[in-house]
Amino acid sequence: MAWQSADRTAAFEQIMLRHERMVLRVALRMLGRLEDAQDLSQEVFLKLYKHFHQIDEERGLTSWLYRTTLNACFDHLRGRKPMDPMDWEPPVAAAQQADMEKEERRRLMAEGLKVLAERERAAVILREIEGLDTAEVAGILGTSEVTVRSQVSIAKGKLKAFVERRMR
Repeated sequence: MAWQSADRTAAFEQIMLRHERMVLRVALRMLGRLEDAQDLSQEVFLKLYKHFHQIDEERGLTSWLYRTTLNACFDHLRGRKPMDPMDWEPPVAAAQQADMEKEERRRLMAEGLKVLAERERAAVILREIEGLDTAEVAGILGTSEVTVRSQVSIAKGKLKAFVERRMR
């Protein structure tokens, strides 16, 4: 379909408004740094704009965005030196104990995600955090449903062990 420039821009803006939080959220969970996630989100939407005419919004836009975001995260992570999970510092004490414990659990999970293998992290983020079904995750990652279930199971075990070690 040939897009008029104004039509294309308006459609792109609507799609970006609808999906920018999802892209940023996935990138942040994969990368662990807001600045990196914001830069990567911009790259994803630049790619979307460039390939906009090739994407069927009704059938594959969300999957395309997840897949493109994860691929960009994988590329970014391969260029970065491995993180040392022992560099983690506990959160600063909050005003209330309940808030502190909630924040500590959130930070522990974020740190735990960083120590997972890329594919395990992607599978658990998409399946358990984003709430996609196993078939969708398999399609996005280009793997089988059995592999996704295995990756999620392994990742959950690693996360549980990581949190238990930190809570001691």
